[in-house]
Amino acid sequence: MPAMRGFSTLRARSYIFRLPLFTRAIIIAILVFWILSIPSLWDLHQWGSLIPDKVTFATAYRLSTFPLIHSSVVHAVLNVVALTPLMERFENEYGTLTSIALFFGPLTTVPALLYVVIEVGILRANNAVMGASIWVFLLLGMEAIRTYRSNPHLVIGTYHIPTWTTPLLMIFVVAVLIPNTSLLGHLCGVAVGYICGIGYLKFIAPPEWALRWIETRLNLLAVLPHYVSIDQKTYGRFGVLPSTTRSGGSNATELLGSTQRLGP
Repeated sequence: MPAMRGFSTLRARSYIFRLPLFTRAIIIAILVFWILSIPSLWDLHQWGSLIPDKVTFATAYRLSTFPLIHSSVVHAVLNVVALTPLMERFENEYGTLTSIALFFGPLTTVPALLYVVIEVGILRANNAVMGASIWVFLLLGMEAIRTYRSNPHLVIGTYHIPTWTTPLLMIFVVAVLIPNTSLLGHLCGVAVGYICGIGYLKFIAPPEWALRWIETRLNLLAVLPHYVSIDQKTYGRFGVLPSTTRSGGSNATELLGSTQRLGP
């Protein structure tokens, strides 16, 4: 197979084929929504983006649909590239059902509501946002807290930069280099990611007994290809699963713990 310096098409193909189910579904959904936004018969941006003054009980779906909608193919592709490795790691750690429940639940609606409250209640504005980068920065916030626990500082010359600040630095770089991005939307995403990483929102994880019941009842592991079971993940809320070469239980862990677009 042809290979460029630092890049192997064989490895890339193998990586894509190994993506878990929910991560694949998100990528496909983003691309499908972009295709649907091309015809002029349906203004998808107006229908599904997060527009603060249009969020009502009847249009609460906007709190979940806006990460799937993008302003252009470049916007969609860049967000997919940034999101895929982060979402893949999350799903492999916590399972497919947990990922579905969280990302079409509190991990999307909480930062969306936070954005609406600040945008309308404090800034007195009504800027619409869209794009999966709110998930990107939320997951980066979780990863930053995890990294901070094992490596508190990033040493650059004589400077010691706290590793938890790296998503904030990335947000401001994106805001400077890429026009029409939502600084507030990204900050809301990373703020919720920090809170989840610290562990204060660990109660939002669906109960394990419910996940096990659903998986057993529907036989999801046998029916769905690339499905990640609550018992198949390597890490997650209950730590490293015991193996045949390892005695004793696992250590408990916390759940890591103009229209503006979200992301590059």
